[in-house]
Amino acid sequence: MVQALTNPWRGRGLPAAGLAPLAQASAVAELLARCPAHAPPPLREMPALAAASRVARISLKDERQRMGLGSFKALGAAHAIAREAAACASDALLHALQGRVYVTASAGNHGLSVAAGARLFGARAVIYLSATVPEAFADRLRVKGAQVVRAGADYEASMQAAADAAQAQGWTLLSDSSWPGYTDLPLRVMEGYLQLAAEVAQQIDTAPSHILLQAGVGGLAAAVAAHTRLVWGDGPQIIIVEPEAAPALIEGIRAGQVVETSGPASCMGRLDCKTASMIALNGLARDADVFVTISEADAMRAVDALAGQGFLANAIAPARER
Repeated sequence: MVQALTNPWRGRGLPAAGLAPLAQASAVAELLARCPAHAPPPLREMPALAAASRVARISLKDERQRMGLGSFKALGAAHAIAREAAACASDALLHALQGRVYVTASAGNHGLSVAAGARLFGARAVIYLSATVPEAFADRLRVKGAQVVRAGADYEASMQAAADAAQAQGWTLLSDSSWPGYTDLPLRVMEGYLQLAAEVAQQIDTAPSHILLQAGVGGLAAAVAAHTRLVWGDGPQIIIVEPEAAPALIEGIRAGQVVETSGPASCMGRLDCKTASMIALNGLARDADVFVTISEADAMRAVDALAGQGFLANAIAPARER
């Protein structure tokens, strides 16, 4: 069922809230300054979509060229890995993490960032994919040098397999989600996303009235929301959007804690995560105004609308149709 929920915790957070996302992006910018290939992707104006939506202006942060990954999560895991490479105090950063293995599960974009970051600093990447992730995406990971392992029927099952492998092999688990006892690396993954929000604040001439953020486990959305409040305060209305088949955040907000949800495989495969990140839920309970879910049909219509404007958005056919 498509839902909309006004956040009852806005401004104060959950009753038993713990660690929340970082908000200051300066440390990320300092690290990126050491990368000669880095350049901020553009904020694009979308006048046709604005007219169709009967609003004055719509701006879209175009992350397709970030690090050459075609991924809106390029900043996250790669930033966490880069921090570990820089901490090695090695003169040869490209080999600073030789011998290290980073393992994770991915529904899509996070895995590309892990693969790219590991290869950049001499480490290996092992990415666990569930049965619902298309083989074409597995091929993209292999091109980036990652070893791909299939495990589980959904994202949560593949994450458990990745965690088990990390423990058995002595590898470093690098998830974009967080849970009790596992927070340090996910916090750094989320910190990387702050760069995206900081760039938007520099690229736009006035504070936005509304900010719409897509969410799976919620890491990117929570980071952008935290920086938004730092820069613009309570002005912008922050709206979190997730699939109706994976309502992890809206149900977590309703329950006041992380909960496990269930549902069919979603065509929004990169967002098809049934359990929220603990840190992300803490931050979004404090910073977001509204949580909404969208249907598969609405998502496909949006894909078509974006394609008409020259933006090819990722979607996969629902499991029953593949």
